[in-house]
Amino acid sequence: KMLEGVGSRIMEIYDYLLSGTDPRVRAYPLMASPINMTAILLSYIFFVLYAGPRFMAKRKPFQLKEAMIAYNFTMVALSMYIVYEFLMSGWATTYTWQCDPCDYSDSPQGLRMVQVAWLFLFSKFIELMDTVFFVLRKKDSQITFLHIFHHSFMPWTWWWGVSYAPGGMGSFHAMVNSVVHVIMYFYYALSASGPRFQKFLWWKKYMTAIQLVQFVLVSLHATQYYFMDRCDYQVPLFIHLIWMYGTFFFLLFSNFWYQAYTKGKRLPKNTQQPSQHGQASMLSNGGTTNGCAGVANGNHKHVKKETSNGVTHLENTSASSGKMKKA
Repeated sequence: KMLEGVGSRIMEIYDYLLSGTDPRVRAYPLMASPINMTAILLSYIFFVLYAGPRFMAKRKPFQLKEAMIAYNFTMVALSMYIVYEFLMSGWATTYTWQCDPCDYSDSPQGLRMVQVAWLFLFSKFIELMDTVFFVLRKKDSQITFLHIFHHSFMPWTWWWGVSYAPGGMGSFHAMVNSVVHVIMYFYYALSASGPRFQKFLWWKKYMTAIQLVQFVLVSLHATQYYFMDRCDYQVPLFIHLIWMYGTFFFLLFSNFWYQAYTKGKRLPKNTQQPSQHGQASMLSNGGTTNGCAGVANGNHKHVKKETSNGVTHLENTSASSGKMKKA
């Protein structure tokens, strides 16, 4: 009886939460209930932590260059479209960029905002492919706790955000994040395209700066709420969460900037190959990727010293690796 009572209570809370969702959103894929999207995210975690590594244990890394180039350029186009739709749905038309309530009407603009808010959410599920590429290419060092947390927690929380408030001031960080993704996935696309494009990636350092600006803008925009005499935004909880998220990741990326560029732990250009798809370093782990000096691939059979910018680094040139691999 006790278990039945607990189960009944859980179902009451579940029904109560769903009763408050926006009916305009429920017809979209994955939006009828949180069960399907939660199952997808749990399957993602299971694959990344167990099934994927087990599958790849006795296999060589897959060469996915063409697939990754196509994927990254697709994400650039999708992110550009999302930014445009956010602008047209309110941010460049009717929004004040201050206290903008969510429009729950069936007006063309209100429905357009619902559509782009859902599309942004759906793009987060597409981005799970970032980690799938890591697993299939056996880039285990990229799969950090923060990377997995970011890719699973963000879609889960955004599902509730879109369900309760698709639009208004709570959608500002989604638009800014999509702007950053246009730049970021373009970088990844060039990086995956091969050595002849490396000379065009001199602006890698500024990717972190762009991320920092993103978090500052998001936190400042949310901070306005606390100084307003009155704001009719319907779900204040989302503003608090957005402020916390922006501040947390600002501190995370500030630490990366300090470790990589101020303390100089970043490898020089001539001994560094940008990660073909370093999402973990940009979005999740504070930049540990390409931020580690020392022996390039862990094979100590034969090393040579190389001095660049006054800093001596070790680079593996063992023939056993087939070809020289740079960190």
